Order: sequence, then structure tokens, then C-alpha cells
Amino acid sequence: MTPLAFEQRHGSGWAELAQLLQQARGSKPRNSRGAPPAVSGQRLTQLYRRACEQLALARARAFPAHLIERLESLTHDAHQLIYRKQEYGLQALGQLLLTKFPQAVRTHANYVWVATLVFVLPTLILGWLVYRQPELILAVVGADTAAQFEQMYSPAAESIGRRRDAETDVAMFGFYIRNNMTVALQCFASGLAAGVGSLFYLAFNGGYGGAIAGYLTNRGLSETFYSFIATHASFELTAIVLSGAAGLRIGHAWLVPRRRTRTQSLVRAAREVLPIIYGVLALLLIAAAVEAFWSSSSLLPSWVKYSAASVCWAAVIAWLVLQGRAGAR
Repeated sequence: MTPLAFEQRHGSGWAELAQLLQQARGSKPRNSRGAPPAVSGQRLTQLYRRACEQLALARARAFPAHLIERLESLTHDAHQLIYRKQEYGLQALGQLLLTKFPQAVRTHANYVWVATLVFVLPTLILGWLVYRQPELILAVVGADTAAQFEQMYSPAAESIGRRRDAETDVAMFGFYIRNNMTVALQCFASGLAAGVGSLFYLAFNGGYGGAIAGYLTNRGLSETFYSFIATHASFELTAIVLSGAAGLRIGHAWLVPRRRTRTQSLVRAAREVLPIIYGVLALLLIAAAVEAFWSSSSLLPSWVKYSAASVCWAAVIAWLVLQGRAGAR
């Protein structure tokens, strides 16, 4: 069967389903008066199931993109309407974070591994170079900023990692949220530049962090610095890498739209990575809270922080690797 014959054969059912969806949302047909007519739930469900079967058939036969996009949009809207009670509340939030988010990360594992390498390699390279030659830090930050970092991570500091213009941990919590969100947004949104922007910001942030780590290690502040970053890094660094991976997926969709238009390809990619973005937001909020109220404490011994960091890293890895597998079957 040709795509044209397929559309002619089933088009009336699609049109009826679209009309039922419109009526179910409370929209009145043109030139109608009074309340919209009642919608038969049985008929709507029947048409929805048929459309799902026809979508699967259209994909299997590699029908034109516009036809597949029409069916995808129609079945998506019908699914949202039929199962809308599951789309809100704590149950839906738990399903998003515990199932859809890790499933999306595993689905886009190739992008995640690329983003990880682009982030980690500059971190290690610049960290080693600056450790060996600490004067190279001036190529990354100014002398005043370098001195400020030394003060922030001094063992004598009342609150580790606190900026001089922030008097409380609550103020730092707000600063961390803004800073982390900015970095994640840069890594994701810049993916629209054919993915090059995401690669740049991943490498830049990795190299910047590595340079600071190498400099503070050379200055003898490794115990204070690493015990400070160890716990919240499991959430923050994971979020940055995942936001970059999502940006790479967007960039790839723009570069290689395949049988779709670039707009259609970008819309599809955005839907695919949306659960990742929600997960990134959750990770960044957790990271900001841990960094402001736990990591900054100078009263906790280093071994306690490292122990907590081990638990957090194990939890994040298990979250991404193991969660949602039952739902994927």
C-alpha cells in the first residue's frame, strides 16, 4: 500500500479522532451554538488504539515524515487526554524522576558518553598543568580571583567556599542555584549551534574547574577543597554533563534531520530530552542545597564528608543505571 492510499483509507478515522479531541477539550465546532456535544469515550479510545496501530505500521514501512508526524501528534494528544489523571501530582513527579528520566539518559547514552569525555578530559589536563605550573592559573582567572579562591578554601575559613559578599548559607544557596542553572542552560541551549556550543561550554567549564583544583592542590588546600566539593559534585557535575548531552542531541537533530524538516527534527529531539532536562533541574536543586548547607560546614570532619560523598555518588549512578528498567520492558 502506498502512503497516499494509506492516508486515504484511514484519513476519515484520523479526522474523527481529531474532532473528538477538540470536543472533549470543550471547543465548539464552527457555526455551532450552545454546549459542545457529548463525547463517546468508547469511540475515542477505539480510534486512539487504531491510530497507534497505524502509527506503528507507518513507521515500519518508512512512510513520509509528514504522515508519521501527523499520527504522532494525534496519538500524543489522545494519550494526554485519556490518561490525564496520571499527568499531575506526586505520583506523576515520581514517575518522571524515577522512571522516565533514567530511561531517557540510557536511551541517549552515546551523547552522555561524548559529553562526559568532553567535560572530563579538559578537567584532568588543565588540572595537571596548573598543578605543575601554578602560574598558569593567571591564564584562566585574575590574580584577585585566585587569591579569593585561596581565602574561600582556607582551613581557617568560618564557612568553606563562601563568597565574601554572602553573609549566610541561605544567600549562598541562592547564588549556587543561579550559577548552576546558568551553566546548565548554556550547555543545553547552545546545542542549537549544531552542537558546537554544547561542546564548547562543556570543555570550558571542565577546564575552568580543573584549573582551580590544580591551583588549590598546589597551594596545599587539597583537603579543604576536595572535602568541600566531593558530596555535591555527584549531583552538580552529573547535571552539567547531562545538560550538555541533551544539547548535543538537539544539535545532532539540527545537523541530521533525516527524512524530516529541521523544525520537525528539533521538535522531536526536544520531546526526547525533556525528561533529562527535568532531571537536571532536580539534580541542580539538590546540589545547591547540599553545597550551601552541608559542604560549606567547617565543623564536619573530612572523613564524614567523603563518606557521604561515596553514598551520593553510588545513589546517582544507581539512579541512572538501574531505575526504570522494569518500566522499559
